[in-house]
Amino acid sequence: MKMSRSEREAYLSEVHVGILSVPRIERGPLSAPIWYDYEPGGQVIMFIDKLSAKAKCLASVERISLCVQNDDPPYVYVSVEGPFQISEADKDVHLQVAVRYLGEERGRSWMDKFGYQEDSYMVSLEPESWLTKDYRKRSF
Repeated sequence: MKMSRSEREAYLSEVHVGILSVPRIERGPLSAPIWYDYEPGGQVIMFIDKLSAKAKCLASVERISLCVQNDDPPYVYVSVEGPFQISEADKDVHLQVAVRYLGEERGRSWMDKFGYQEDSYMVSLEPESWLTKDYRKRSF
């Protein structure tokens, strides 16, 4: 039920709400829902608030993970883990992510009201390790 490279990359490039997990010292990982963007073979792009708990945790770690799943049977999930980089938020890329989740009109409206802020970071995750499961491949 594992996914091939092309299957897992195609699934990750679909629109899902991801769960970002960031290690924490002397506690379990910080896990939180997040919008993201991904093109096969590339990096996973996410945006976080500079004053968030995620930003604080990211300052002291070298690797993070992101898991995306299908909530309805047959279940499918892709989890990626790897090193990341933090940079200043790019307004055009942030808009691209908002439009990906909300459509053109609502994405632009969301960005105007809540989206791009100068107190945001862009996080770029380099997928190095993959865990996948596709229960659609199971024969009953």
